[in-house]
Amino acid sequence: MNDITFLFDIIKYTFSGLLVFFAAWYFVKPLLMQNLDVQRLELKKAEHIHILPLRLQAYERTVLFLERINPSNLLVRLHVPGMSAIEMHKLVITEIRAEYQHNISQQIYVTEMSWAVVKRIKEQTIGIIGSAANALPAQASSIDLSKSVLNHLANLETENPYDLALSIVKKDIQSLF
Repeated sequence: MNDITFLFDIIKYTFSGLLVFFAAWYFVKPLLMQNLDVQRLELKKAEHIHILPLRLQAYERTVLFLERINPSNLLVRLHVPGMSAIEMHKLVITEIRAEYQHNISQQIYVTEMSWAVVKRIKEQTIGIIGSAANALPAQASSIDLSKSVLNHLANLETENPYDLALSIVKKDIQSLF
């Protein structure tokens, strides 16, 4: 009889201990979850404080890159009187690639869509300049190349691709706030 009482006491204490544990867990769990949520928010806020300036700087540099490779700015900036179209073509392509390499790390902080737009605009610009240079005679000047490229951009049926790219990047910037 003594063994049965002892076994009954063990079961009784175990059951009451489990009952207390689950009751405590039922009341404490929401507090623990709330505390965890507060910690997550604080971590996200701290991350936002450190990452946001870097992301804004990356978007700033991306906009600057798009403006710098826009042929209306690029050709004027790189124009050297007396330069041939072939020399200008090489200089422009070198400048575009150097600008891109200088800004390639910005892709870490901008959205994939924005970076895809940047890459596409870079390739389109190289293509436009290349096709304009190939269409000119060998003795053409840098001014002829500039006129050909700018005429091509002016005759596009769609919106200016550089303005379109800038608007996409600006929408991404606005989504940060």
